[in-house]
Amino acid sequence: MQAEQAEVIALQGLAWLAGNDELCPMFLGASGGSVEDLRNRASDPAFLAAVLEFITMDDDWVIAFCDSTEIGYDQPLRARYALPGAESVHWT
Repeated sequence: MQAEQAEVIALQGLAWLAGNDELCPMFLGASGGSVEDLRNRASDPAFLAAVLEFITMDDDWVIAFCDSTEIGYDQPLRARYALPGAESVHWT
């Protein structure tokens, strides 16, 4: 996946999170961000990567996000790998 396509998916994820009254506060708490950060950092690939990383933490969130945007269930994780920071993922 190209970085541009990954950023589009991440922006969709950001919009989905911002509209979710239950998950948005959880994301802000986990990321240490503010509502202003949602707007101000929307063009930052590292922030967008954090959005996708958060969404992909829970299968139910992935399903809800993908169903709302009509994308494949594999797309958020593929997009995450196309954004900065994925090269340092360690499974051990």
